[in-house]
Amino acid sequence: MSGHSKWANIKHKKGAADARRGKVFTKLIKEITVAARAGSGDSAANPRLRAAIAAAKQENMPKDNIERAIKKGTGDLEGVSYDETTYEGYGPGGAAVLIDSLTDNKNRAVSEIRHALTKHGGNMGESGCVAWMFKKKGYMVIERSAIEEDALMEVALEAGAEDVRAEDDAYEVITEPDDFEAVKAAIDAKGLACEVAEVTMLPQTMAPVEGENASRMIRLIEYLDDLDDVQKVYTNADLPDDVIDE
Repeated sequence: MSGHSKWANIKHKKGAADARRGKVFTKLIKEITVAARAGSGDSAANPRLRAAIAAAKQENMPKDNIERAIKKGTGDLEGVSYDETTYEGYGPGGAAVLIDSLTDNKNRAVSEIRHALTKHGGNMGESGCVAWMFKKKGYMVIERSAIEEDALMEVALEAGAEDVRAEDDAYEVITEPDDFEAVKAAIDAKGLACEVAEVTMLPQTMAPVEGENASRMIRLIEYLDDLDDVQKVYTNADLPDDVIDE
């Protein structure tokens, strides 16, 4: 997992900036709408909707926006129908890229994603070519200065966490998706702030990407993140700290 926590933090800081421009709100509204349509409008009975609402609240989305998105999903308000697709490919340097899309125009989405990969030195792959390199997990990042490792392990593992890992300046807490909420609640109850807290696709091994390829990989992920039809981008690229900092 080395290298993942710092990159996750950078992405979330970018996400905060995007939220000020409304881009993150748009993507969160899509996810809430699709989650409500796929399950129900009752978050207590719909884990995906519950997670989407939690993510929206974390970005300070107004309650009215959340409620409207739910109603669009349940059909109480007129809304757009979105197709869910995951695209797979490789970035510059050969690292895996996994791209979740929610779109009302699949032809546009696949064309833009393929163009982004090609433009930045990567390529689209066949279905299944890289998905096996990732697993769906709950994932939290906590600053090391906030708590001693043994104390965090006691809280997290007792609440059902799968693992707690110490990186240079942060802890990573890993859970099964179904245990994420319980572990997050236990960490919150301890008064700890999570720099990152989400159910995500974690790479099982990291692929070193260096030099110009590392810079191109960052530009690729940022470009994909900015596409309206792209919800999430995952990679197993292990990027040098100096390139990430730039």
